[in-house]
Amino acid sequence: MGVGLIFKIAAVGLLVTILNQVLKHSGREEQAFLVSLAGLILVLTWLVPYIYELFTTIQALFSL
Repeated sequence: MGVGLIFKIAAVGLLVTILNQVLKHSGREEQAFLVSLAGLILVLTWLVPYIYELFTTIQALFSL
């Protein structure tokens, strides 16, 4: 896992937070929820390969 991935996740978090606050103050709570959900799904799609690699490494470690 590189440092670039951590910076990407932080950038998405900042962007989602700003958009969420703007949408909530303008009275659009539904769109704010959808923006938060989209940010979560985006970050999870980036993390799924690393989680898979972690589980396969743990499985290989304990299958000795």
